[in-house]
Amino acid sequence: MPTPAFLRGAALLVIALQFWPASPALAQPAPIAQTKHTAPGVDLSASAERSATNDLAVAVLYAEHSAPTPAAVASELNRRIAAALQLAASHADVDTRSGNTSTWPVYAKEGGGQIEAWRMRSEIRLESRKLAAMSELIGTLQNSLALSQITLQPSPETRRGAIDAATVAALRAFEQRAELIAGTLGKRYRITHLSVGDGDLPPPVLPRMRAAALAAEAAPAPLEGGESRVSVHVSGRIELID
Repeated sequence: MPTPAFLRGAALLVIALQFWPASPALAQPAPIAQTKHTAPGVDLSASAERSATNDLAVAVLYAEHSAPTPAAVASELNRRIAAALQLAASHADVDTRSGNTSTWPVYAKEGGGQIEAWRMRSEIRLESRKLAAMSELIGTLQNSLALSQITLQPSPETRRGAIDAATVAALRAFEQRAELIAGTLGKRYRITHLSVGDGDLPPPVLPRMRAAALAAEAAPAPLEGGESRVSVHVSGRIELID
């Protein structure tokens, strides 16, 4: 017996509903995301200092001269500087090189800005770890050049050694402080950020009066190295954990 039309339609509706995707409203709700617990953090810092021997001497000597023309003043100063460099080259324990050179006009006091001469200044720079050799060479060169400045400072290798020692001490101080903070609060800790920086105080410069006296003496300058202080600063953040 043929199936009535309305029954065939109902059967098709049942089949369609079986394959129809679930409505969002009827879908199972997603699980609620758990709020992540953030461990408390603490910012702290520590520092350390170490001494570095001033085993490197740096000296600047110069010559000045005036002449009617730039060519004439340059010729005279180049001759004097070349002679000084040649003399310094005979001292194997002292490194020598040319320094700054500048030329400027000298204006007449009366004459509406007219140039009456040219003046030139030229420098040489000496470096040595042998302070006695440096002292002797400076005394010899002062027969023809003027002494501008003597600086005593750590050599790069000496400074690096002092910085390394200060770095180790600063990191240990940071660790001890982190342990103190965490232990006081009954926690353990882990480091989440760390920054390390270093610096040093300006090297000692021979006082002006003493430098002027040495320039006037034109004799070997007694040099004493002394020490400089270098410092390392450590800053960071720790996370306190149970």
